[in-house]
Amino acid sequence: MRIIALAAVMALAVGAVAARQAIPQATGANVARDLSGAIDIHVHGNPDNVARSLDGLEAARFAKDKGMRAIVLKSHFDPTAGLAWLARKAVPGIEVFGGIDLNLPVGGMNAHAVEHMARVNGGWGRMVWMSTFDAENQVRTGKSPNAPYVRVSQNGALLAETKAVIAAIRKHNLVLASGHVSAQEALLMFEEGQRLGVRGMVATHGMSAPTLLTVEQAQQATRLGAFIEFVSGTLANASAQPRIDRIAEDIRKIGVEHAILSSDLGQAGNPLPADGFATYMEALRKKGFTDQELDRMTKQNPARLLGLD
Repeated sequence: MRIIALAAVMALAVGAVAARQAIPQATGANVARDLSGAIDIHVHGNPDNVARSLDGLEAARFAKDKGMRAIVLKSHFDPTAGLAWLARKAVPGIEVFGGIDLNLPVGGMNAHAVEHMARVNGGWGRMVWMSTFDAENQVRTGKSPNAPYVRVSQNGALLAETKAVIAAIRKHNLVLASGHVSAQEALLMFEEGQRLGVRGMVATHGMSAPTLLTVEQAQQATRLGAFIEFVSGTLANASAQPRIDRIAEDIRKIGVEHAILSSDLGQAGNPLPADGFATYMEALRKKGFTDQELDRMTKQNPARLLGLD
């Protein structure tokens, strides 16, 4: 009996370890199929103030070599419309977009910064992230709650500065991305965006921290016209499979027609963005998502968000 009991305990332990294993990098025919024509709206690269695995030009070249259609270069502190222009010039054959993240270095909720970004050569600045690392919600719930922050609302209403930014987004046909604001603030932004007729809106990794939209709030966001972004990050760690399980469950609850998959990669030490993106899609395929559903979330929905044919 003791031997049987010990065997049972060991089996449970092995199962628990297996459940915590990292997801292996995708290989084989599915990689080429999944990346062909794919669009990643969340790619980090140099130049930056933290270590990145590649620069914006290399990210464009890497994505093109993998057969991808488009990428969006993101920086938390520097506008990337100019970098997108350079990347298109250096790597013809792939659509590269940039944007602006309304953190403190660009003046926070600063409609003038959005206006300038929209007029940079080429007009490839497309995304406006409504504060990330400096968002009040991020700062107050983070490790430095007394640090300066960007405020977007007060007493349950958007500030005039925030409304001015959303008006600039509408004026230049840009994309409103919620950044790291709170769930309630994101919904307020989407309500204002819908009222003004903003064409594209997305909840930046909306059902994860720090925004943490509930299923009901995410569904409300989709009714207002917003997509919900689900990022992979690195899947080479012990928490990868539980995260994939949760993402798959959340996508099923809101519907693939409202979901956009992206990598949120480019950090030093993590898989390169396109490789990680392919691994992410393969992991979701193993959760039961069909090729058509994956295409909807990585090709058709992001194309619609960015205003592509």
